[in-house]
Amino acid sequence: LVAASEQRWTAMFWWLGLALFVDGIDGPIARKLEVKEILPTWSGELLDNIIDYVTYVLIPAFALYQRGFMGEGLSFLSAAIIVVSSAIYYADTGMKTKENFFKGFPVVWNMVVFTLFVIDPGQWVSFAVVVVAGILTFVPINFIHPVRVVRLRPINLGMTLLWCAFGALALAQAALAAFYDQIGVLGEQVSVFTKIGITVTGLYLACIGGIMQLFPTLGAKKT
Repeated sequence: LVAASEQRWTAMFWWLGLALFVDGIDGPIARKLEVKEILPTWSGELLDNIIDYVTYVLIPAFALYQRGFMGEGLSFLSAAIIVVSSAIYYADTGMKTKENFFKGFPVVWNMVVFTLFVIDPGQWVSFAVVVVAGILTFVPINFIHPVRVVRLRPINLGMTLLWCAFGALALAQAALAAFYDQIGVLGEQVSVFTKIGITVTGLYLACIGGIMQLFPTLGAKKT
C-alpha cells in the first residue's frame, strides 16, 4: 500500500506477487502446524478473507485510482466497482461449486489490474474490462481454482505458473529499464513477447472454467 501511494508500481506488484505466493501456502502450513487446535477461538478462514480482500481488492483498486490512466472520473468509478462488487462476493457463502470451481469472477483484481498496467489497452477498453469483470462476479459462470479443480489440473496449473513467469519477466524488464524511479505505465518498458504471454495465459485462465462448465466431461478421468 505504501508503494502504491508513492506510485512505485514495480515494487507494489512485487509485493502483491509475494502475497499471492504466501496465500497459496499459508493454509497447508496452518493445517500442518494444527493452528486450529492450538488457537480454537481464532478463525483462520476469516483472517484469510480479510488479508485476501486487502491484497486482491483494496490495493489493486487504490493503485488503479492512484495511477489514473483512465482519467480521474473513470478511475474513481472503476475503483468503486472493484471494492463494492468484491465485498458482496466475499459475503457469498456459496462462491464455490462441488468441483471447487469459483462461481462467478473470483475477484482476482490483482491479476486484472496488473494486466491492465502492462498491456495499457487505453482508458475505455480498461474501463470495459473492469465493468465486465464486475458484472461476471454475479453471473453463475465457473472460474477455475488451478489447484483444487481436479479436471485438467496439470494444464491449468501449468498455465497459472506460466502467467506468473511472464508477470515476473515483465517486472524484471521494468526494473532493468530503471522503471523503479519513474511514474508511468508498466507497458512502456515491457517487451511485446511478454505482453502476448500475459494476455494469452490470462485469457486461458479466465475462459477455461466456463468452457469446462459447458463440457462437464472435459478432462474427466474415464472409468
